[in-house]
Amino acid sequence: MRRLVRIIAWTMIWSGTFILGYVGFELYGTDLINDQIQAEARSDLPDILEARAEQVEELPVEQPDPSEPAAPSLVEEPAVIDGEAFAALSIPRIDLSQVVFEGVDRETLTLGPGHIPETALPGQPGNAVLSGHRTTNGRPFFDLDLLTPGDEIIVETAVGVHTYAVREMIVVTPFDVWVTEHRDGAWLTLTTCNPKFSARERLVVFAEMTSGPNFDYVDAA
Repeated sequence: MRRLVRIIAWTMIWSGTFILGYVGFELYGTDLINDQIQAEARSDLPDILEARAEQVEELPVEQPDPSEPAAPSLVEEPAVIDGEAFAALSIPRIDLSQVVFEGVDRETLTLGPGHIPETALPGQPGNAVLSGHRTTNGRPFFDLDLLTPGDEIIVETAVGVHTYAVREMIVVTPFDVWVTEHRDGAWLTLTTCNPKFSARERLVVFAEMTSGPNFDYVDAA
């Protein structure tokens, strides 16, 4: 009987140790791995943007009346491959600086914030949606709740530097996919889990473009 009790006791001890170790790795170990991934991505990004910039096209807008002043042109971002780094995201208010990747599958989000492929690319008209972890894998969006209306969000892509201003922050359920739908103008939407250390809800930040290569085009439209 005593032998059985000892076996059960040691089993519980080792099980608890394993669980604590796993939780610790998820919360902190993945952060260390992500730091290295982001450091390498930041080093490679200038060359990536330079190569992508060679593919950039400036599309003239059809002019209904040639006698009128020329309408602003749209500078289109080249298509992005799934899993590819293609932009730098900066939020001064919360001291955030991250390389953004294409895609929001589990593997891609371990690298950094991901862009939802079905939405507009940052800097383009419409609604560009980025998602990121809040408690693991570098926790890039950990302090997203500290943002306030008017705070700047800056995204650099092959097209140039695009600046957005926070307009609204809301909390929704994971099923409220309407936040990713098209918006008139040029918007950047950030989404992450809410509250911290839980996936029960989603924290959503809506930011509107205030400057950038396509601002005049969007403003005229």
